[in-house]
Amino acid sequence: MNTAMPLSDSELFATARRLTRSAGCPAPVMLERLVGGRNNRVFRVATEGGPSLFLKSYFHDPRDPRERLSAEWSFLTYAWDKGIRLVPEPLAADWNHHTGLYAFVTGCKIAPDEVSWTHLEAAADFLVALNAPPRRLEDMPPASEACFSLAEHMALVDGRVARLANLDSNVPYCEQAQCFVRTKLTPIWKKLKHEIEEQGLTLGLTATLDDTETIISPSDFGFHNMLVADDGRLMFTDFEYAGRDDPAKLVCDFFCQPEMPAPMEYYERFKARLFDGLGLGPSHKTRCSLLLDVYRIKWTCIILNDFRTVGAVQRAFAGDDARFERYAAQLAKAEMKLSEVV
Repeated sequence: MNTAMPLSDSELFATARRLTRSAGCPAPVMLERLVGGRNNRVFRVATEGGPSLFLKSYFHDPRDPRERLSAEWSFLTYAWDKGIRLVPEPLAADWNHHTGLYAFVTGCKIAPDEVSWTHLEAAADFLVALNAPPRRLEDMPPASEACFSLAEHMALVDGRVARLANLDSNVPYCEQAQCFVRTKLTPIWKKLKHEIEEQGLTLGLTATLDDTETIISPSDFGFHNMLVADDGRLMFTDFEYAGRDDPAKLVCDFFCQPEMPAPMEYYERFKARLFDGLGLGPSHKTRCSLLLDVYRIKWTCIILNDFRTVGAVQRAFAGDDARFERYAAQLAKAEMKLSEVV
């Protein structure tokens, strides 16, 4: 099915019926659209006399090579095979319609001011359990934008900065965004890139990590994708970008992503607990410190993606006021993220 068109309501219900039957679950009686799912459509499936289930209809387009269903299904299957029960159980998948059926995970979102070391400790322990031997790295494809050398990290961000040279002149605050990219973001990146390249020579800029130094990574890892279950356990969701990756990338993303970054006060403790648990040496902690500002630049670029030339559907907003407010907010977020670069 090579189309970006979403399934209709009737097609979704028919898919849910096929998947519940395949999984041996009670038949669906209703689909409730849930908020969230930036790239996908997500639903609570009410069933006949059974528990609620979770249906995820993944974005798919021939122009986007990322197989989101495959990545998430592979990750969850791997985790469940290892006995990890802190993620949704994968139940059934419809590969032709890019749709997956999962157990429904209930819990509460963590407020930013509620994040404590206990939460970061649980997050680190989840990653260690996921990568405990025996590992089957051959079962896991590379994560989205996976990097296995310092040079690949630099090239990744270099490409994102370069793409911001062409912004959509039709969006609000485009001139301000162009000025920000030209006078602040690009010069700071060039300076940082030069410094990293000089420091990276001692670590081997082009040296590729050995398989034993890579991890199976959730990739989009942050408190925005975690829930506190009724029994107090921290539950983890959303793995459509998961796969093999550099552990330094996971740590940097965890502390840099803007939606709900891990508090920097726990940065050193988290690194120590994670890398000690993974059995990785001091060089990996050094890689994190070397790459932290690089990933602050990366997330600045991601925030500014709204200003790039995109399709009208992706730019649809509730109205002009909401549209202007969103672009103003994105530009402010980008300025704030860039200000974190030391």
